[in-house]
Amino acid sequence: MQYPIYLDYNATTPCDTRVMEEMLPYFTSRFGNAASRTHAYGWVAEEAVTIGRERVAKLIGSDPSELIFTSGATEAVNLALRGVYETYQSKGKHIITYQTEHKAVLDTCAYLEKQGATVTYLPVDANGLPDLPLLEKNIQADTILIAAMYANNETGVLFPIKEMTAIAKKTGVLFFSDATQAVGKIPVDVLKDDIDLLALSAHKFYGPKGVGALYVRRKNPRVKLSPLQYGGGHEKGLRSGTLNVPGIVGLGKACDICLLDMQTDRLRIEQLRDQLLNGLLELGCTRLNGDKNFLLPHVANVSFDFNGAAQLIGQLSKHVAVSSGSACTSASAEPSHVLKAMGLKDEVAIGSIRFSLGRFTTEEEIIEVLKKIRQVVEGLQTI
Repeated sequence: MQYPIYLDYNATTPCDTRVMEEMLPYFTSRFGNAASRTHAYGWVAEEAVTIGRERVAKLIGSDPSELIFTSGATEAVNLALRGVYETYQSKGKHIITYQTEHKAVLDTCAYLEKQGATVTYLPVDANGLPDLPLLEKNIQADTILIAAMYANNETGVLFPIKEMTAIAKKTGVLFFSDATQAVGKIPVDVLKDDIDLLALSAHKFYGPKGVGALYVRRKNPRVKLSPLQYGGGHEKGLRSGTLNVPGIVGLGKACDICLLDMQTDRLRIEQLRDQLLNGLLELGCTRLNGDKNFLLPHVANVSFDFNGAAQLIGQLSKHVAVSSGSACTSASAEPSHVLKAMGLKDEVAIGSIRFSLGRFTTEEEIIEVLKKIRQVVEGLQTI
């Protein structure tokens, strides 16, 4: 067994060897630029990008032409939010989002406020779920966009996306979803969910880091965006720059594998998550943050409520790799903004751990993790 045991799959996932093997030739013998249209090296690269685009589209139920490749979800979020605001501000400048969104969304919204946008940050309930009547109540005549996560990165809480997009459509407001933690883990279909814009990132589902995509609806309605950067008109003029061909190949292969293995992986991982969660709740000083009926199958965010709980991760670090929340904010000593929005006190939020399992998690590892946590908790409680 390899130590520390990795239970931080929401932060990033190991690249699947099948993905890596498919990528390797595009670093060496198939190294061409996909924009080189005058010779075979470019044609091979262009074909690889086309296949990658088709694979991503198949996973999320879109048309390949509706995908813009990016460096990851953060860039996709920026392109979506800033692109919508710059394009539609003649219609209105009001954006609705949630207090529990990823920092990529919250910080972009803060930037847009400086540019003249009005942003409403809606609360969630104690389980991290939205109040749908409150969402509808806050839509104004000048509202142009609702930005809501498909699944929360810290708690795994799933938003009722179909109900939310129905509200958006009824009022003629565009709907963007950061689906970074959901794509590849559970079925996501942009047409069935009626989503207008959606962000995803390869490294969250066993693909390489540094590549992602933004889905942009082309019909009913056709969504228009302003580009973030200019250069050579790549990606329909929305994302200029030489395409990351190896990354796109890896993203596509990761999507292909997820499409084939998702149901099997999901059932196995959910059983392991439940085994872990039940063992943690038996400790008596723990509680699940979120409603288990509305959670991703591989995530459990658990609060440890006893003196010294804040030191738990440090004590576990040699044996178990976990986090207190988002990898993007792990350097901060502040309590999780997500857990605080759910009503947790600072000291309880600081003593909370996010456990996220994945494709390579084993039952042997879960048994060992529970053993180590019991030992550490007992030791801390006696201090």
